[in-house]
Amino acid sequence: LCNVVPLFSRTSVFQVTATDADDPTYGNSARVVYSILQGQPYFSVDPKTGIIRTALAGMDREAREHYTVVIQAKDMAGQVGGLSGSTTVNITLTDVNDNPPNFPQKNYQLYVPESAQVGKPVGKIRATDEDLGINAEIKYSIMNSEGATTFSIHTDRDTREGIISLKKPLNFEKKKSYTLHIEAVNPHLDPRFSHLGPYKDTATLKITVGDVDEPPVFSMDHYILDVYENSPVGTEVGSVTAHDPDSKNSPIRYFIDRRNEDSYFSIEADSGMIRTTQVLDREKTPWHNLSVSASEVDNPSFLSHVPVTVQVLDKNDNPPEIPTDEDIIVCESIRPGQVIQTISAVDKDDFANGQHFSFSLPSWMPINPNFTLKDNGDSTASIVARRRRFSRLAQELYSLPIVVHDGGEPSLSGTSTLTLRVCPCQRGGRTKTCQSEAFLLSAGLSTGALIAILLCVLILLSIVILFITLRRSKKEPLIISEEDVRENVVTYDDEGGGEEDTEAFDITALRNPAAAEELKFRRDVRPDGVRPRIYGPGYCQPGRGSPASLDTEAELDVRDFIKQRLDEADQDTSVPPYDSLQTYAYEGQGSPTGSISSLGSAGVRSDQDYNFLDDWGPEFQKLAELYSAEIGAESTETEKPAYPDTQK
Repeated sequence: LCNVVPLFSRTSVFQVTATDADDPTYGNSARVVYSILQGQPYFSVDPKTGIIRTALAGMDREAREHYTVVIQAKDMAGQVGGLSGSTTVNITLTDVNDNPPNFPQKNYQLYVPESAQVGKPVGKIRATDEDLGINAEIKYSIMNSEGATTFSIHTDRDTREGIISLKKPLNFEKKKSYTLHIEAVNPHLDPRFSHLGPYKDTATLKITVGDVDEPPVFSMDHYILDVYENSPVGTEVGSVTAHDPDSKNSPIRYFIDRRNEDSYFSIEADSGMIRTTQVLDREKTPWHNLSVSASEVDNPSFLSHVPVTVQVLDKNDNPPEIPTDEDIIVCESIRPGQVIQTISAVDKDDFANGQHFSFSLPSWMPINPNFTLKDNGDSTASIVARRRRFSRLAQELYSLPIVVHDGGEPSLSGTSTLTLRVCPCQRGGRTKTCQSEAFLLSAGLSTGALIAILLCVLILLSIVILFITLRRSKKEPLIISEEDVRENVVTYDDEGGGEEDTEAFDITALRNPAAAEELKFRRDVRPDGVRPRIYGPGYCQPGRGSPASLDTEAELDVRDFIKQRLDEADQDTSVPPYDSLQTYAYEGQGSPTGSISSLGSAGVRSDQDYNFLDDWGPEFQKLAELYSAEIGAESTETEKPAYPDTQK
């Protein structure tokens, strides 16, 4: 038998039971008594119940863990002559946390080079614990602040060692050694054994920092320098400094990494002074990024790098200008004093307090009779019309030069020439498309008329294409009708019969119909001596200015003339029987009311003002332009400028 028990005294461990086949009612034959044969003095057994108990207090598992106990059972109440039997019980003591952790020694030493990486282990320390399982777990910690700020420690679950890691970079030149007070504690305590405590132990670890040859160290992690644009070549921008962190303090050399930067700057190898090698332009490149490297003269393989940013400061070296990418639209129906458009300027220079521009017309040019300029005082200007109405037919494009001054120091100015395009506008100032209207206005056609013409052209083109397609798809018959005398070709197999063969048919039928027509006069013109009466715009009715050369007795009505020619063509048997087109000019009988043309009224002048036609809509706009063109021309000659001279 086997049992596992804790180590308290008089603790029940196990109970054994023995049986006897004798009759228990007959004397003491079946009365059993228990005794211990092996296992004393650690355990005892109750002679009546067979319960095994611990006999000694303070049994230590760490001293002895396993025990073998032999128990004897004897009948006849244990008297002489009784029979007996025995059994073996194996007892194992369980572990409790009754042992604190312990460092084998109180002082330890550790060497760590200054080049050790942060976060990497640099050493380890271990405390022992005789307990088992969770009772033997240990937690390590650094007690003093000097060591805790530079190093950290944690427990390895497998080996139960304290792993020491680096929290901050080491510098041999600043601090050559560190002292760590390390404590080991059991995290799982048993209150029953707290009187045996404390369950912790401490040790001292001295760490020695080793000197290592290190690369140079710059005084700053990032340098920001500035220089004005247009500075002469060789201008000092600024300097960088680095030093050797080792005790020997080796001299340093500087150079610029050219892989990512063009040659705008150079650096002095000994002093680290950066200078310009080209004239800088802020408008082209406002920032330059450099990478400066430093190395020890004695050991060039150790390099350090630092980023350097150079800002190019602005100078007022660019004149302002007005964007002239698009034309300015001027409505034909504009009135004097009306603002055409508000303009602004742009400047490539950078002003710390914002850009300020002033506008004016060139002083060296005469007064512009069409437009004037108003400076709004907020870096914008307004183009204002000086006269009434513009005609696109008379002049479509106007040029307006404008002078712009900036607020820099020194102040610069620039002249920009704007193009103003005259366009018809809808009511409310919305402009129409000027590009498509240019050709229409010059030809006197509107947009609707042009669209109608284009549709007619497309329809005619479609009819022609359809006619050609049907003509090509139509197949001529293989056998020609005998009635078609134009195609009546007679074939003979004989080799000739003399003049009798030519009398078999009328040879004139094979002649070209066009040649036959030459023998007759044309029927689509008036014959000599016959003059039709033609009335139209260029002729007048008899008695109202008709030509005196007409012979009234020989005049024939054109309709009678056409009917006569039609009858002649139907009854003429000397021509082939096919249709022909007869064309005659006939303009009708004329109008009894005479002409209503306004050509004769061009010299009549009206004093009426037709400006109200502008409010009737776009349908009456062209009529308003025709009547106001002459009035606008006269007002231009006599009208004085609406605004005083603002060009100076």
